[in-house]
Amino acid sequence: MEIYLDRRAIRQIRLAAQESIEEGDTDSLREEVLEAFSEEQVEEIERRLDSGDFFEFLTDVLDEWGGDDADELLELLETQLAEAGIDVKTDARAEGNESTEEDDEDDDDEDDDDDAEGDADEEEEDAPGDLDEDLDDALLDDE
Repeated sequence: MEIYLDRRAIRQIRLAAQESIEEGDTDSLREEVLEAFSEEQVEEIERRLDSGDFFEFLTDVLDEWGGDDADELLELLETQLAEAGIDVKTDARAEGNESTEEDDEDDDDEDDDDDAEGDADEEEEDAPGDLDEDLDDALLDDE
């Protein structure tokens, strides 16, 4: 079975883990991790857990977690859920690749710049004051 965690859920878990690291409070972390999953996901997970209790499962995961790295917590959650037959899928950008999103936006901006430069070149060629040389010669000959 697969469960998908979106960027918001991953960010929520990371921020809660970071706060837990700073304050040493795993109770609020457990609640935040629980809230990162939808009710349907929690129900499906509980069906597959031996204990049938996701809250207890999270307690065990947090007890095993070293408490010093948010990414380690995410990996541990994925590993423990995999042992219960649940494959956790995440948004690729959510896994610490925030710079990739910014890079993509920068690339788009560069493309826009290139397009604008190309348009400017075309406008210069078609500018009304810039007549074709043949036409310039014809006009000069007429005078």
